[in-house]
Amino acid sequence: MSKYLNEKVCNLKPSGIRKFFDIASMYDDVISLGVGEPDFETPWHVREEGIYALERGKTVYTSNSGLKELREEICKYTKNHIGVSYDPMTECLVTVGGSEAIDLSMRAMLEPGDEVIIPEPSYVAYVPAVILAGGTPVTINLLEENEFRLTKEELLQAITPKTKALVLPYPNNPTGAIMEMKDLIDIAEVCIKHDIIVISDEIYAALTYKGEHVSIASIKGMKERTIMINGFSKAFSMTGWRLGYACGPKEILKQMTKIHQFCIMCAPTNSQYAAIEALKNGEEDVLRMREAYDERRRFLIHEFREMGIDCFEPYGAFYVFPNIKKFGLSSEEFATKLLEAEHVVVVPGTAFGDCGEGFLRISYAYSIESLKKALERIRKFIETLK
Repeated sequence: MSKYLNEKVCNLKPSGIRKFFDIASMYDDVISLGVGEPDFETPWHVREEGIYALERGKTVYTSNSGLKELREEICKYTKNHIGVSYDPMTECLVTVGGSEAIDLSMRAMLEPGDEVIIPEPSYVAYVPAVILAGGTPVTINLLEENEFRLTKEELLQAITPKTKALVLPYPNNPTGAIMEMKDLIDIAEVCIKHDIIVISDEIYAALTYKGEHVSIASIKGMKERTIMINGFSKAFSMTGWRLGYACGPKEILKQMTKIHQFCIMCAPTNSQYAAIEALKNGEEDVLRMREAYDERRRFLIHEFREMGIDCFEPYGAFYVFPNIKKFGLSSEEFATKLLEAEHVVVVPGTAFGDCGEGFLRISYAYSIESLKKALERIRKFIETLK
């Protein structure tokens, strides 16, 4: 059957995350710290609005770009939170999760041979999205000593005459790293000088624990060269509702909408009505969840340091990225042995790029009680390695 298959698709590696969940299904009493999904239910008033939309028969297609009211609320939210104004009619597109927005941005911009710079470790979908769009991914290995921030020097070294875009994935999955204003000003200067478009994945923007999140789109000269991507999955605990959005230059959004029109038609209608309610009345829910994540974050960092596990302090998302090099095992070996011995699921850092070797991604989108049980098992496992 190989003659019927696309070679680029066949050559893509499967997600490095999936393997451990398949193994975990073989055991009872497994504690998983591997899923990047909030443990909170979608706030009731948001669910209720989704239910009400169904009861009113709001089950038909919306505009390809999304409900006008939702796009207006997205643009109000964006103005209030990152200080950037977008036209809801021409500069905003509602998508099926943030992942579709990433894919659309690549397909709308890339020609064969165009290079896209991707800092790693980072979300597993960026490299495949570039490849499937006909582009060439160019990865930058981020360093723990820089708190996994992208530096101006690293970016300059990766730029070639073929560079078209930069993926800026902050707050970062899997490291929890953030970029502050001073960091982004340096990156913006390079992008403007070298005429590079930025695809800024800000899906974890609301989950920032050191000041407020800063978007590179807010820096002078960057709104017109930034596609800002966000969504409802993480901040509002709406993963299964499959709703995201992209804001950016109308010329690019027009082409992204065209692809979305042919491939998707529109995002789920009842999800869009629920999202309007989330944006209008969900701020307290977000703050409540963020406070809970912050408590878990500080707890995990303290416990790992007590165990003698090195872990830089992350200030975004809901992941920690501990360094396990001192134990003499690869990331995959450590994760596999931990699962087999203590039935705890963590994700090897290599699932997010080769430079993740020697690290683990651990999610704290779980209750304190679950984290305590998992840490007891991890502590017991580590004792066997000494």
